[in-house]
Amino acid sequence: MKEKVVLAYSGGLDTSVILKWLVNKGYEVIAFVADIGQQEDLKAVEQKAIKTGATKVYVVDAKNEFVTDYIFPAFSANAIYEGRYLLGTSLARPLIAKKQMEVAKKEGAQYVAHGATGKGNDQVRFELSYYALNPKIQVIAPWKMPEFLSQFKGRPDMIAYAKEYDIEVKATASKPYSEDENLLHISHEAGILEDPTREATEEIYSRTTAPEKAPDVPAKIKLIFKDGIPVKVENLDDGTIKQNPLELFVYLNKLGAEHGIGRMDMVENRFVGIKSRGVYETPGGTILHTAHRDIEGIAMDREVMRLRDMLSAKVSELIYYGFWFSPEMDFLMAAIGKSQELIDGVVTLRLYKGNVMAIARESSTSLYDKELSSMDIAGGFNQKDSEGFIKINAVRLMAHNAIMTKKNRKWGINA
Repeated sequence: MKEKVVLAYSGGLDTSVILKWLVNKGYEVIAFVADIGQQEDLKAVEQKAIKTGATKVYVVDAKNEFVTDYIFPAFSANAIYEGRYLLGTSLARPLIAKKQMEVAKKEGAQYVAHGATGKGNDQVRFELSYYALNPKIQVIAPWKMPEFLSQFKGRPDMIAYAKEYDIEVKATASKPYSEDENLLHISHEAGILEDPTREATEEIYSRTTAPEKAPDVPAKIKLIFKDGIPVKVENLDDGTIKQNPLELFVYLNKLGAEHGIGRMDMVENRFVGIKSRGVYETPGGTILHTAHRDIEGIAMDREVMRLRDMLSAKVSELIYYGFWFSPEMDFLMAAIGKSQELIDGVVTLRLYKGNVMAIARESSTSLYDKELSSMDIAGGFNQKDSEGFIKINAVRLMAHNAIMTKKNRKWGINA
């Protein structure tokens, strides 16, 4: 019997060549395709995998799970890598790996394989997830195998191999760069975008309207949260309401795309130590992040917020690096969950030409007290108490000044 390998398959050049290469190496290849919201003909991808030599193809719909178990929890943590990247690819990889491992278990496969290169982040995300879910699994990563690397020194070698085995190759002249798409975002990188001085021109963007071409009339929506998770969106202009998690997020994507929201062009630090340039479109995620931060402003305790913000940076790093299935991630997300227990309420947002603006908010768990904060209403707060408060906080400042003055005098330095 041939040894079985479950390959994470996209239908692109790399994974199609890898599929045939594994078949020619004597493996029984089972192709696995995760439906996480990419705009692609998955039936055609399935047929291509069979034609290329796969004995079976699993196309698994994971869109709902992606939203409820990955996107929403990450956004409740305000996880943004290096303060800018909303982790569209990073969040998808552990889910793909999990579903791939489920297929491997069902098929009794000894191996799993992926098409990620040895320079990027995805190899780490896939393989750490594989080993966390099944320490005994064996991983085939062709882009790190000397035999594969000696045979395929570049894209022309892969195209020639595909031609030799009658593997359909999509025309790429119009898109000399790489893309990754799912419900959360679409990324554009590599190729012509490897030059960070080169502008990502309009034809590169495919999910969002150019902000300057977005509608001249803003959209106004309400986003309702329960325990830090969005549970309802309402369009205040036309009355549209969405409450199912997947439908809600798809609708945010639609509105955000129409209004030119969610574009990001940045240079980031890969886990392997290489800097790379990424151009991202994350319309729904950008809206969700803005709304979530705003509702926290009225409903979250100040010190909890400061601690949570410290954790957010670590959570985003763990997601980006591929440690979704790790004890430290479990620990941090338990803390994040605790921080979200009182994050309930409604945020009103205006969407306009690439901008998301929170314009009103209300919460049943609000910590905002108008009488305490008002400049116009007396009572609720004795302003004379601030005198002692300031003096107590000034003690260390005065002590520091005294020490510095003494030191400067000793050394003849004019203060």
